[in-house]
Amino acid sequence: MQPELRHLRYLLAVAEHANFTRAAEELHISQPTLSQQIKQLEKALGAQLLDRTGRTVRLTDAGEAYARYARRALRDLAAGERAVLDVHDLSRGHLRLAVTPTFTTYLTGPLVAGFHTRHPGITVDVRELPQERIEADLLADRLDLGIAFHGEHLPGVEATELFTEALGLVVGPDHPFAGRTEPVRAGELNDHQLALLSRDFATRLHIDTYVSEHRVRPAIAVEANSMTALTEIVRRTALATVLPEAVTLDHPWLSPVPLSPALPSRSVALLRRAAGYRSAAAGAFAELAARWGEEVPGQPIG
Repeated sequence: MQPELRHLRYLLAVAEHANFTRAAEELHISQPTLSQQIKQLEKALGAQLLDRTGRTVRLTDAGEAYARYARRALRDLAAGERAVLDVHDLSRGHLRLAVTPTFTTYLTGPLVAGFHTRHPGITVDVRELPQERIEADLLADRLDLGIAFHGEHLPGVEATELFTEALGLVVGPDHPFAGRTEPVRAGELNDHQLALLSRDFATRLHIDTYVSEHRVRPAIAVEANSMTALTEIVRRTALATVLPEAVTLDHPWLSPVPLSPALPSRSVALLRRAAGYRSAAAGAFAELAARWGEEVPGQPIG
């Protein structure tokens, strides 16, 4: 008997759940059937792939080696199916895109809207994920493209720089800094309360580094894990925040205030898997993102 695709999926499901019952539930087959299919695979390969002696089921050394190739085979097969379905005139297709949360308020909307206007037949799956998850999902072929910060990336992830993002002090209409053109010295932050993104965001790490380097200790009155919530809080209070300056272009009630010394800028990049099939939809989106990166972030794409 030659192993079939279902055998690969069954083995990987058991390995993922470390349990036959849960794997069978996910696969919508009975547990005895699943056990029988795995035994058939082991017999065909002449090797024990699963260790069933402990409280949980785990891959043997032979199973680990086989599972690596099984995952790769299933990824390649999925890529082949997408290649068959891909239409190069962009009349239809599918794009799987992920962005880090920082870009939700000013980047995702204009880019996806511009792409949809040009290619209404292509469906887009947009996810908001932390950068490490984006890179892992790209390598596992669960994503076509990601937008995140440039820097060190996982091996196999290719990055193309799009634009430089400037961070700045941002206030609402009721803040005493609103409308101020004279730069605010870093030390003045000690006299004002801030509302900041939580430490789940890469932006917060940049802010913490800045205040540490300049030996300032502002009072943090609010921490939020949502860009939308943060901008609404700043809009309705006398709290200041630190956000990408491009956010203010799409939120006229927010005002950027120059800070001295300025916060460090960051490079934003389009991420993709270095090897593997690239759909026409992914190529078209990459071209649009590169062109948009040359324009003013936050403005509609012409």
